Amino acid sequence: MKVLFVHPHGKNWMGSMKDISTIFNLMPPLGMMSIAAFLERQGVEIELLDCYAHPAPLEELVASIVRRAPDVVGFSTTTSSFLEGYQIAERLKEEAPQTRIVFGGAHACSVGVSLLDSFPAIDYLVIGEGERTFYELVNANFQGVEAIPGVGYRRDGNGVLSAVRENIADLDTIPFPAYHRLPDFPRRYNLPLFSYPKAPNTSIISSRGCPYNCSYCDRSVFNRGFRFNSPGYIHEHLAYLHRDFGIRHVFFYDDLFTFDRGRVEELCRLLSDSRLPVTYNCIARLEHVDRELVALLKKSGCWQVNFGIESGDPEVLKKHRKFMELDDVHRKLSMVKESGMRVKGLFMVGLPGEDEVAIRRTIDYALTLPLDEINVTKFTPFPGAPIYRTIREQGEFTEDWPSMNCVNFVFIPHGMTKERLEELYDEFIRRFFHRTRIHMGYAKMIWKSPHSLFTFLRNLPEILKFEMKQKW
Repeated sequence: MKVLFVHPHGKNWMGSMKDISTIFNLMPPLGMMSIAAFLERQGVEIELLDCYAHPAPLEELVASIVRRAPDVVGFSTTTSSFLEGYQIAERLKEEAPQTRIVFGGAHACSVGVSLLDSFPAIDYLVIGEGERTFYELVNANFQGVEAIPGVGYRRDGNGVLSAVRENIADLDTIPFPAYHRLPDFPRRYNLPLFSYPKAPNTSIISSRGCPYNCSYCDRSVFNRGFRFNSPGYIHEHLAYLHRDFGIRHVFFYDDLFTFDRGRVEELCRLLSDSRLPVTYNCIARLEHVDRELVALLKKSGCWQVNFGIESGDPEVLKKHRKFMELDDVHRKLSMVKESGMRVKGLFMVGLPGEDEVAIRRTIDYALTLPLDEINVTKFTPFPGAPIYRTIREQGEFTEDWPSMNCVNFVFIPHGMTKERLEELYDEFIRRFFHRTRIHMGYAKMIWKSPHSLFTFLRNLPEILKFEMKQKW
């Protein structure tokens, strides 16, 4: 049986303009690639089609899939890319009705089997971790699906779940993602500009699950708890990427990379002792940071640490995540900065309970922090997040799935307007980046991240075109 995995692109939020976000940041679809690698190890013939790396019109995509003649097409979609994926599936059912259509990923897991009631071109859903579920579906030739845990299917015309799929306890039993099945890997893929020292580079995920209970996080795929790859597995993964693809820098895209202290210490020791020529970025929670950990990360090749700060208003923070005193946040960020690593802060605008005073407090606070750069997202209530259950009680929510990509204000807190949120968002970006210290920091990137500079200059016409349309 031949399986083709498709990663739809989703809505182009800049309308008729070229989506320049893929210039700044294009990471491989690791979840889909992990399932593909698992099937391939079992002898299943697989192909990957990443529409982010190779976007094309609908008819061209469908024709390409039909030419490949797969028996099964598996779609991995977020909320914003789901409807585009479904359009492909609908057309595919018209052109090749015998093809089985399976949907998985964040949106399928968060919305659940009710999708089958409204989207008839979908034959099956994979709910939860997909490696074993997808393989068992294929291996059984889609017979007796009710006995395969983690499958959404139709019974008497209605969507039902076979049973809950237990999580994979030992993640080391899963093969490395199928990087080798991505055309143009790693050339076509790139981490965010000026957030890496060397190219080629890529991202990896070395853990699953999260025991925290932030209101805005969707944990519907991996659930609570925390499972991780061993330090030896991670080191071997990095060595494989360097040996087979020339990778020189990676981003650990784990929400909780530093959660298990023993794992981090052992991995840092392995990286330091082996002198593997691969540096890395990671995301850390401020609760885990101390001088000993900072020294370990720096010695083992960590180049940048990202921190989810979200807001500078204490009352807003207390409503949505575990709270840390703002002075402690400043102290810990300074600790990382003083070690010689870059520091990136992650913020949100438009959280439930925010007003203009709270957002301005966040902007002013961010300007006091020792940050090299920031990423500011527009709060989006995803179906699997705890806040989603009561979101309509806290403001105006336009549940337009293609726009739910964290770069559109689909939720407006009580007392605010979309226009004012947009103005405050633009002010946040402008005030942070239009400072001499930040400009000097990027000037240093000429020799610290030369590949970023070349990429920036190569795409300067598109960047300038985009900048001219922004409100500064």
